[in-house]
Amino acid sequence: MTAPCPEDPSLERHFKGHRDAVTSVDFSLNTKQLASGSMDSCLMVWHMKPQSRAYRFAGHKDAVTCVNFSPSGHLLASGSRDKTVRIWVPNVKGESTVFRAHTATVRSVHFCSDGQSFVTASDDKTVKVWSTHRQKFLFSLSQHINWVRCAKFSPDGRLIVSASDDKTVKLWDKTSRECVYSYCEHGSFVTCVDFHPSGTCIAASGMDNTVKVWDVRTHRLLQHYQLHSAAVNALSFHPSGNYLVTASSDSTLKILDLMEGRLLYTLHGHQGPATTVAFSRTGEYFASGGSDEQVMVWKSNFDVIDYGEVLRVQRPPAVRASSSGTLTVSILEQRLTLTEDKLKQCLENQQLIMQRTTP
Repeated sequence: MTAPCPEDPSLERHFKGHRDAVTSVDFSLNTKQLASGSMDSCLMVWHMKPQSRAYRFAGHKDAVTCVNFSPSGHLLASGSRDKTVRIWVPNVKGESTVFRAHTATVRSVHFCSDGQSFVTASDDKTVKVWSTHRQKFLFSLSQHINWVRCAKFSPDGRLIVSASDDKTVKLWDKTSRECVYSYCEHGSFVTCVDFHPSGTCIAASGMDNTVKVWDVRTHRLLQHYQLHSAAVNALSFHPSGNYLVTASSDSTLKILDLMEGRLLYTLHGHQGPATTVAFSRTGEYFASGGSDEQVMVWKSNFDVIDYGEVLRVQRPPAVRASSSGTLTVSILEQRLTLTEDKLKQCLENQQLIMQRTTP
């Protein structure tokens, strides 16, 4: 019997409750909750179980620009135009703690993989690192010369990447607090940046309608996509590392196949700009938000992982044209590294399963 072909992504459900544009979405660890932030100054925590009531958290004095669940899912961070960061307990009470140190709009917030610290980016041109449990500001990274729109920790927590309106993406060493490298290839403001799950590369989106992928070890540009017809506002890696989803002001979401260096899907759903997008921690779902005040949940369907296939992977050509005709450069070495990483992960997972089943 042959394995069923993966289906196209499908719109699973949509949530209505915000009274203004949705700015940010994030899934909890177990995918039971989905948080969203909005220009209406509120956070919503939606329950993926049908007919469950959503929580609305009010506390910020201005637009909520970003939300991020802690790795355990027990805490939820938000940033706002009111210059503050709040850490919420995502339950009925919705209690929160306020963190103050930024002097302008906070654009992004992201927890480190150990949950002990989080990083924020702001219009005050700084990136700041905070201690979660001690509830205090630790230090600033200040080499950007314009608004910083996004900052993320690497999967191992040793590096931080930031994206700015100064058209640069900067890579920082958390321990030394030094800027390790500046990527200057974007032609306009850089809107969003994220680490590949392996930690070996980063992807960034820009107002110049492009998505670029760099190797953080060699600092080489690996892939360049120009598939959207307007600014790319957000992006998110699939946990397998094989796919990237993007959200654009052209009102579409696009799914890119990074191993093949090509466009897989274009999804239409939002009326007006798609402002945010994020995969769930398992990759089974992804959520998007837009200026139409809607939060949409999509079922991925496309990732049926076959590790046997990974073992048999053929060497692909180093350069190939994407479906739009735009030349996409993919470094062969990088593809093989991704394959090795996946293989390593597969073997580690098998060992864990063996350990659990051994009496």
